[in-house]
Amino acid sequence: MMSLKVGYALALANDAPFGWCAGLCTTSLKTALHVKRHAEVGIAMVNPPTAGIGYHVPFGGPKASSHGLREQGRYVAEFYATVKTGYMLAA
Repeated sequence: MMSLKVGYALALANDAPFGWCAGLCTTSLKTALHVKRHAEVGIAMVNPPTAGIGYHVPFGGPKASSHGLREQGRYVAEFYATVKTGYMLAA
């Protein structure tokens, strides 16, 4: 079970009309995996130094976040699926 603060932050983030990207700074692998799995976003980043993305992954997200075509990289076959990309920087 996640802490009340993590649950509140996740609920607040998921309540937004957009879902392109979410970022989290934590030392807890359990919290990182929980947020990455349950955040309604196209890109979930944990402890990265920047908000840059790789050009080999789809650009966009659920809700009102997508912009243009999402045909990039090996995920072109899943064009109509919602794919979540996760970035994690281990300390």
